Amino acid sequence: FGDLNDPGNRLRDVLYFHQAIQAYWSGYTERCHHYIEKYMSVTGQVVRLTTFQMEFYHGLNSIDKYRGKNSFKCREIARNCISTMREAAANSDWNFTNKLCLLEAEQQSLSYNHCQAIASYDASITSARKSGFIHEQG
Repeated sequence: FGDLNDPGNRLRDVLYFHQAIQAYWSGYTERCHHYIEKYMSVTGQVVRLTTFQMEFYHGLNSIDKYRGKNSFKCREIARNCISTMREAAANSDWNFTNKLCLLEAEQQSLSYNHCQAIASYDASITSARKSGFIHEQG
């Protein structure tokens, strides 16, 4: 992988990205959070598709990690991720609106706003279906 401290090391970025995704889907929230933080620290303000994807998983993972703890940190991370997803959806509606709606639904669920959460879940499914994302339709 070369020097992991080299800012131009794209392999390091890919490694952190895939480690975070693998940890998320394996249910390792702490490990996922660790790799997301590493990825975000090395990519900085560079906006790429993977950055938006990582923000999405960061939001979902934080909600999973802090569910039931009523954590301020979780809510802050979720708000920041939703803000980033709004920006992404504004630039690419078909690719990010379903993800935005899903994050909003999870945030509403965390806040015990179940009626709003259900509406956001439905909007996420509808958006995924409209975009042809069969695997994201719930």
